[in-house]
Amino acid sequence: MTTTVPFGLAEQTEIGAYADFVTGAAAPVREALGIGSLQVGPALALSIREDPSRFFNRAGGFGAGEPITVDVLEQVCAFYREQGVSQGAFMVAPPLLPPDWAATAGKLNLTPGNRLVKLGCDIEGTLSAANGVEALDPGLRVGPVEPHYAHEWATVMMNTFGLATPRLIDMAASCVGRPNWRQYAVWEGERIIAVGSVFLNGRCANMFGAATLPESRGRGAQSALLTARARAALAAGCRWAVAETGAEGPGEHNTSLHNMLRAGLEPLYERVTWLWRA
Repeated sequence: MTTTVPFGLAEQTEIGAYADFVTGAAAPVREALGIGSLQVGPALALSIREDPSRFFNRAGGFGAGEPITVDVLEQVCAFYREQGVSQGAFMVAPPLLPPDWAATAGKLNLTPGNRLVKLGCDIEGTLSAANGVEALDPGLRVGPVEPHYAHEWATVMMNTFGLATPRLIDMAASCVGRPNWRQYAVWEGERIIAVGSVFLNGRCANMFGAATLPESRGRGAQSALLTARARAALAAGCRWAVAETGAEGPGEHNTSLHNMLRAGLEPLYERVTWLWRA
């Protein structure tokens, strides 16, 4: 492995992207969705009370310069209870878990959930490894998203992820044009068929929210979007890029994972999602 991105920075960049994506929405949207956030040292926790998927109820950034203590974890559990959500997730990189994690998880009733692969790369190496734009099918084009496309862009992303309530789409659309973000799309004619963002966190960038409409998959859209976002991150002064996607079990194939591997991202570790339930 040649990637040298610090694990703590990788985790902070990921949760930083989610935090900005959720809490940067306009006040009426935040109030309607019941959006809450908490910072405890380097860690961040988020919740959306009116999101039945519970996807955004997550906490991360643990262990970046400070030890992971029971007190910090208990504060996040209390936050979830105060927000009135039924489930929240803890994202902790395995290399950063404290030695007594099994006892700590048992004390707080945290149970293992799904597994994600954390990937990273030195961006210059990624761009030299592959140029996904060249693989884009004829008739498709990739480019940055202007504000007048924000709602369509957000609708494609949130529909693909099964998060298609109007307020969640409004929340996503409000992300377009923020200073630390770059949004891209692939168009077929005047219609957006695939989307992806990159969040800029100093020297590290997070590949975020990649989605392609089901009927348009297999046409090179995500490879092109990975290249476009890597170029944007490099131009913004980032050295590293990170991303996460579902880990493969026996007999499983995650197309998103293989798109990233072809683009030059390397697996850093597999991470268990630890679940708190009310």
